[in-house]
Amino acid sequence: MNYGPLLFLAAFFALASSWLGLVLTPQIQIGRLDQTNTVPAGVTYPVARPGLAREGLQVYRANGCAYCHSQQVGQTGTMCDVVLTEAGTNREALLVALRKVRPSLSEAEDQNLLASVPKTIRQGLTKESADSAAKTLSVGGAKAIAWIRPVGADIARGWGNRRSVAEDFLYDFPVMPGSQRIGPDLANVGLRLPDAKWHLLHLYAPRNQVRDSAMPTYRFLFAKRRIERSPSPEALALPAGLAPERGYEILPKREAVALASYLTSLGSSAPLFVAPVSVAAAANTTTNAPETNAPGGAAVTSTNATGTNAPAK
Repeated sequence: MNYGPLLFLAAFFALASSWLGLVLTPQIQIGRLDQTNTVPAGVTYPVARPGLAREGLQVYRANGCAYCHSQQVGQTGTMCDVVLTEAGTNREALLVALRKVRPSLSEAEDQNLLASVPKTIRQGLTKESADSAAKTLSVGGAKAIAWIRPVGADIARGWGNRRSVAEDFLYDFPVMPGSQRIGPDLANVGLRLPDAKWHLLHLYAPRNQVRDSAMPTYRFLFAKRRIERSPSPEALALPAGLAPERGYEILPKREAVALASYLTSLGSSAPLFVAPVSVAAAANTTTNAPETNAPGGAAVTSTNATGTNAPAK
């Protein structure tokens, strides 16, 4: 019996299934992504990196930084806080509502809550419980909202304030998300460490900037030059143990400057519909809300949003 046609069909089916799963499906899912808008400001996101930062991405790639760093902030879920934003005019009705939402509060604590708003009333609730509590508090002209708060180990470490999504890498080519974390995640290193001079010093002498750093030195990205008339403003400000001999200075090469520019451009804190972010509603809260590490981040004020990871080693 001739099994040739069956073998051909089996091979064709195996190759077609692989192509469907590895090529066509990703193309349908993320291959046609376009810019989106932030929440609630509606600012276009993302924007292309400046030219020097794009050049720095190639330096990042050439030096294998992605082998030791990831750019993917993980998120395990979301929780909601109930925030009273306006006290309204009917204080008695609001006090009754407060006792329903927080029965353990004393009368003095109730009055303190109403003294200044916004105030966080409850924390760590599910979406349904937060919506119900916010509805209960919205009486007599008072207004309360549920603030969505992403949670996860990476967020608790301060590596980001929401999970990384495909939109964050829209203008990066090649995309360098990494898979290991010998060093910290760099998805938001430009927000945590926005000073390019810090990164240059870190490239030249990592353990001078971060004690016990496992990062190797990148001194080949720098050059020692004789000081001619006056020191260059671009020269590294090195401590005595690292500074060159008298009359010389250490200058970053273009590759080092480009890499520092790329690192300071890394930041994916913008709140999106697919990855909402909530930050503290006010400095005064009834409890200590967990830090969401969102420098300059905007807050999600909608209660129907749903939540769904260079060398700095």
